Amino acid sequence: MTPACRAGRAFLCLAALSLAACSTANAPGSESAATATSATAPAQSAPATAATSAPSGEIVLPPAFPDRPFARVKFDELTWRPTEGNTLGVQTAVVEGDPAKPGYYLTINHFPRGVMSRPHYHPDERYIIVLRGTWYTDEGNVFRPTQAVPLKPGDFMRHPKGGPHYDGALDEDTWVAIAGIGPTKATVVDGGELFGRSR
Repeated sequence: MTPACRAGRAFLCLAALSLAACSTANAPGSESAATATSATAPAQSAPATAATSAPSGEIVLPPAFPDRPFARVKFDELTWRPTEGNTLGVQTAVVEGDPAKPGYYLTINHFPRGVMSRPHYHPDERYIIVLRGTWYTDEGNVFRPTQAVPLKPGDFMRHPKGGPHYDGALDEDTWVAIAGIGPTKATVVDGGELFGRSR
């Protein structure tokens, strides 16, 4: 399969997740997403139908156009914040939704060269596409950066709910898009810091 086919297939996975599993993403839950979309989207006036009123396990689709407007978010205008409060330079920008709340979210993570997450897991399934750089990934509870599998721009990976893994950058800065259904968080296997040096 060509890189273009892989990238297209991965994009379709993210698009299908977005369409089929959105809860009420009527207003992005983060300041950065709200700022990015407000410049290009009209004011929203969707009725107050909260996902919290739906029975457990039921998928609630967002309101239709025009109550839910088009949104455009420019990469160069994203607001970046330290991921999980780390001091090693890993940053996250929220593109859509709010990872801390129920519903669909889409973020972009930036890993500086030589920094990776340490073994951890998430309460939700996550879908990742590499945007820039080479992203190194591995599964399990043992941190072995030199044995991680490299993924290039356009490559896709799924992290199953509860599956221990670690990932990040070795020789160059790397950016990945991460989508899932919140609320989400990272639980470090050994209870220590989420991020560490990979070199």
